[in-house]
Amino acid sequence: MSILLVQGSDPALRDREAQRLVDELLGGEDRSFALDDHTLASRRRAGDPAPDTDSDDDEARASEGSTEQATFAALVTALQSPPFMTSARVVVVRDIGNATTEQAQWLASWIDDPLDGVHLLLVAGGGRTPGALDKAAKAKAQIMGPPADQTADVLQRELHDAHLRIAPDATKQIAAHLGDDAGRVPELVELLHATYGDDVSLSLDEVEQYLGDLGTAGRFDLTNAIDRGDVGSALETLHRMLTSSSSAQPKPLHPMQVMASLVFHYQRLLRLDDPSILTKEHAASALGMKSAGGARFPLEAAKRLGSDGLRDAVRLLARAELDLRGAGGLDDRTVMDVLVARLAALSRRSARR
Repeated sequence: MSILLVQGSDPALRDREAQRLVDELLGGEDRSFALDDHTLASRRRAGDPAPDTDSDDDEARASEGSTEQATFAALVTALQSPPFMTSARVVVVRDIGNATTEQAQWLASWIDDPLDGVHLLLVAGGGRTPGALDKAAKAKAQIMGPPADQTADVLQRELHDAHLRIAPDATKQIAAHLGDDAGRVPELVELLHATYGDDVSLSLDEVEQYLGDLGTAGRFDLTNAIDRGDVGSALETLHRMLTSSSSAQPKPLHPMQVMASLVFHYQRLLRLDDPSILTKEHAASALGMKSAGGARFPLEAAKRLGSDGLRDAVRLLARAELDLRGAGGLDDRTVMDVLVARLAALSRRSARR
């Protein structure tokens, strides 16, 4: 009997690892008898818009609630039933963050007293896991996750497993093109393997035509480019954040979400604008970071800008937020373009000084 919890930030990589574990737990058993796979439905949470109250919606909500109850009832039956015509049963519960309080408590109690012959595979997703289930799973389950979740690391692993070799410039281009969308790497490598076969060395021209749409970019990609004073890279990253989506980020970011990330970044730099903060250890303590390694970069950025530069950055952020709320008459995309270009140019001027 095994209890496993699969975690990971990228849903595509997380589901891939879950599938690998399912195959391992089944051990060749007939899937139709040995496997029960359930996904907990998403639920309306605090802050979501309230549904309409006409009769049609009432009927739809009643039907949806009935379906959710039937899904969980089937899950309960699977976990309480011993294996039939197989040596073991594998029960998969996906998107455990969607569990209600009652469902989470029931699953937690089962984990504390599991049924012999039943393997339980919990898969993260759907939001924050309810406390009772999270505590029980982390106490009793084996925590698993994708072997790698950074695009470059996933690419190297997948290429090795597929016996493919790619020129260094092609590897760099793939990582740059996909950005934070690491979940697309396995599919890309499978496509390249199906097209070119085993034990081949591929050039940039042979790879580039299969890259597809630009992947997403992360908050740190944007702030790092701004802190370097690289206006072009910062604008390119901003455009990807506002237009690209991925399995981990189903929708492009709204300008206000990007603005919130920038405000958070400069708030951290302001906390480091203190003459008594001289080392990365001091910076880590001021920012509440456990490791001093990651504190070096914000400390250097804060020192480059200085008090005057940080004051100018705050003014730019305040002006842009007003413009996003309609004060300046510019569209949101233009407001963000101007803001990011000015912040990057400010960093560049500060570095020259």
